[in-house]
This record gives sequence, structure tokens and C-alpha cells, in this order.
Amino acid sequence: MKRLHKLGAWEAASLLASREITSEDLVRDCLAQIEAREPHIHAFVHLSPDTAIAQARQIDAGTRRGLLHGIPFGVKDLFDTADAPTGYGSPIYASYQPSADAAAVAHCRAAGGILLGKTVTTELANMQPTAYVASPNLVPAVASDAVVTTRNPHNFEHTPGGSSSGSAAAVASFMLPLSLGTQTAGSLIRPAAFCGVVGFKPSHNRIAKAGVKSLSETLDTLGGFARSVRDAALLGSVLTGDARIAHPSCFAEVDASQANLDKDLQGIRVGLCQTPEWNLADSDTQEAWALATQLLQNAKLQKLELPAAFSNLVAVQKDIQAYETARSLLPENRQVPCRLSAPLQALLAYGETISGQAHVANLLATHHARQQVQDLWRQVDVIFAPSTIGAAPYGLAHTGDPLFCRTWTLLGLPCIHLPFTKTADGLPMGLQLIGGYGQDHKLLAAAHTLHQQLLRQG
Repeated sequence: MKRLHKLGAWEAASLLASREITSEDLVRDCLAQIEAREPHIHAFVHLSPDTAIAQARQIDAGTRRGLLHGIPFGVKDLFDTADAPTGYGSPIYASYQPSADAAAVAHCRAAGGILLGKTVTTELANMQPTAYVASPNLVPAVASDAVVTTRNPHNFEHTPGGSSSGSAAAVASFMLPLSLGTQTAGSLIRPAAFCGVVGFKPSHNRIAKAGVKSLSETLDTLGGFARSVRDAALLGSVLTGDARIAHPSCFAEVDASQANLDKDLQGIRVGLCQTPEWNLADSDTQEAWALATQLLQNAKLQKLELPAAFSNLVAVQKDIQAYETARSLLPENRQVPCRLSAPLQALLAYGETISGQAHVANLLATHHARQQVQDLWRQVDVIFAPSTIGAAPYGLAHTGDPLFCRTWTLLGLPCIHLPFTKTADGLPMGLQLIGGYGQDHKLLAAAHTLHQQLLRQG
């Protein structure tokens, strides 16, 4: 059998259910992988190895609890956790210990999941990467006075993206099969793209946000990372409570014959939407786009243009995020502004210049756009669009541009990043697939089929 840390969540769940492996062995193997990789990646701000092993033993001794029975998972350090500190990526909350789990964390635990650690987020889940002093209790191989920042597992000199930096990097490094994240602009899709994993952003408001540090009520969406679509579906089903999302009939084995795969492809109407921002896509994104359209020619492909009124939605999203973030973080900005980075202070200052009247106008524009986008699903089942401008940029002082995610986040639609190729420099590339609001189960079923084809020939 392969090393246990290499197992996907779906496969591990099956082996745990049949008692071919134990949760304790799985957790221990993931911890061994963390010990080997974490000194280079810096994906975690806190680990709970002893607690996780104890919980795994309890899981092994008991009856099956749910879809995540015995599966270790990570949690972005934006989610409250009752048995682990929560710092929100800011020195302001360096010693904060919540008294209760965030609702999403509680759902994962109730389904049998085992929290292995808290993963790095950017400063208060904004654009500024978190540089923190490594604790000797976290990673003995890192000097206790070393200031570290999360790195891209494929090239340590490149960003892993943000703000769910550590969650994406941990899954990409096989330290965890699953991890939770959030998206307000592009914080699930972008790090998934840069780290070469599957990132799933469900429809807006399908997952309870209680216990998660808020930036924007209009935009904040919870989701997660995995290494396959069906693993993302397993997590998505737990978080949303929608059994259709992880229904076994939607996820045939990846060794299905090409003939059967072609038949499934022919039943999917795929809209190819380069978006109004396509002129900013670099050559790597353009090449991934060309490859995908070639590999998916047996699907029902059609070019799709967004309504002309959508051309300003990126600007609308930026202003809504700035306005609501300025108000959500007003306590921190008033009480300890000196402990906020200059880029975050600049964003908050801009948000304060936006009037309540202008914000209402932006909310109305969002409402109308969300209604208008429903017409697209008469033509297509899913939409392919760029995930990022290009591959993970060089440098760790920034997390990349969420440009190609902003519109879909504003529209509240479910999105999933599908990695399937690499650049000449070996950095991951892929595209995102978008579904209709509330049709997360249909999106994931289509994504599984399309991803099989992309991986088979990509």
C-alpha cells in the first residue's frame, strides 16, 4: 500500500470504513510528512499532534461517525478553534484562545474529522503575507527566532497565494488530505491554482460563517482544498449538509474507459468564458486555455460572453470588499492601528472614503447581476474561465492578483479550480469551473468528469 499520507480523503475514508487502515496510522504518517516538509514550506502556525493521535485512537475504537471518519484535516487560522489558538494572521491576536469552534470546524469534527493543525493565513485574511516567528514546539528543525513566510511547494521562491496560503500549501505537500479556507476575492481559487491543488468555493452563504473572522458579509465564502474533485466533494458535502454533493454515483473511478468518459463528456454543455479581463492573462494562462479546449473537444463547448453590464463588476467587487472590510476591522484600526501593515491601513483608509450611498448602489448592482447571471444556465451547464493571470509569481512579499476571481465571487457562484498542466518552469497551471447558484452538486459532478479528461491527456 502507498504511504498513507499520499491517500486522498475519499480513498482513506473507504479504507478506514473497512478497517484496512487505522486513523492513528494515518494521522501519524501525516505528522511524519509534516516533520519532513514543514521546515521548508511553513504552512502551519499551530499543530496538535498529541491531541490528534488521542482522537484518532478514540475514532478507531468506536463506530463510524460520518463522511470524514478518521480523516485528518487542517483549518485556516481565520476559523475559531476551542482547543487551538486562533491568531487571524495578526500580532493583535497572538495570544487569543477562542472558547468554541467555528461552526464549519464543528461540522467537520462531528463528521469524524480530526483537526491536525491551524494553517497560515495572510494578515487578517487580506493581501499581506504573514511573517511570523517560528515556535520550536511547532517545527524543531526551524530556529525559534527565524522569521518565516509560507512558501510554494513547487518552488520555494514563489508565493503560494493567499489568503488561504497554508491550507493550499499543506494539501499540495501531502501533509494533509483536506483543509479549510475562505474566499472574499480569490483566496481559495488563487492559492489552489498556484499550489496545484483542487480548491472549492461553494455558493455564497451555503456554509455557516459563525466563528470565522468576518471581512465582508456580502462576499465572504467558506470552502476548502483537496487533491481531487471527489475529495473536495466529500468536504463540501460535510460543510453544506447536502448529500448530493458527494453522492457516489457522481464519482466513478478514474480508470473508467475512454469510451465511457467520452460519452459522459458529450453530455456536458461547457461555456468558454475568457471574461472581460482576458487581455491581462499572460502566456501561461493562454496556453492552459488552449490545451483545455483541445482536450475537452468531445464536450459540448461553446463560447460564452458575459452581459455587457458585467464589465464593471471587478470594480464593484473591490469597492464592496474595501467598504465592508473597513467597517469589519474598525475596532482593530481604531485601537491598535500601529499593529496593522501599511498595505492594510491603505485599504481601510480607501474603504472609509466610500459613502454609504455608494455602497448601497454597489449592492443593488450586485443584486441585479446575480439575477441576470441566471440566464446563462439556459445555454450551458458549467462555465470554464481563467483562475489567475498566470502561474505563481516570484517572491514572497505578495500573494498574486485575484483579478479573475473577483467577478465570480461577487456573483456568489460555486467555483472549483482544476489543476492539469505545468509551465516550462514546473509551476502548476489550471482553470476554474463555475456552476449555477445552489447547483454545487452539479458543478462537482461535471468537474470530476472534465478533470479526469484533462488529467488523462494533459
